[in-house]
Amino acid sequence: MKFDPAKYHRRSVRLLDYDYTQSGAYFITICTKERECLFGEVIDGEMWLSKIGTVVGECWKAIPDHFPHVVLDGFVVMPNHIHGILMIYAEGRGTACRAPTTERFSRPVAHSLPTAIRSFKAAVTRRVNELQGTSSTPVWQRNYYEHVIRNEEELHSLRQYTVDNPLKWALDQENPALRKPLTHGQK
Repeated sequence: MKFDPAKYHRRSVRLLDYDYTQSGAYFITICTKERECLFGEVIDGEMWLSKIGTVVGECWKAIPDHFPHVVLDGFVVMPNHIHGILMIYAEGRGTACRAPTTERFSRPVAHSLPTAIRSFKAAVTRRVNELQGTSSTPVWQRNYYEHVIRNEEELHSLRQYTVDNPLKWALDQENPALRKPLTHGQK
């Protein structure tokens, strides 16, 4: 059967023509599959990690071990999602040495943000499945949200947002306790 890109194309949420290998700061949000609260719970504004939540934190801290051009900044594990700030330092890269900017047919692009996130998600999933004695239980939703941080003011604001996230969990739209049950006829 011949590959039909029109039929099997997945819309990318990445910025079109943006070079995700270039130096910059990025705010990342990744949610669990079906927004299931796997990583722990917030009690009195403080996040208490489950074993799985601890694995997530360990894998996040290990990103620079596998991607030396990445520096970690603010980070928080929430019951069903994470927020983190990554800094990419790509010496010698940029407009003069353009690299492919997005993954093509599931092939990672060296030194790119998507490749680092993909590796992180895979490492967490592998370790969680080992912990639970399962072989292919999904942990993450497909894809992730990223925001290119454009200045120091934005960086400061997102660092504060990350720190404050557990304190505001009772109001967070990701909090399952705030989701309204479906009424008859809704899907």
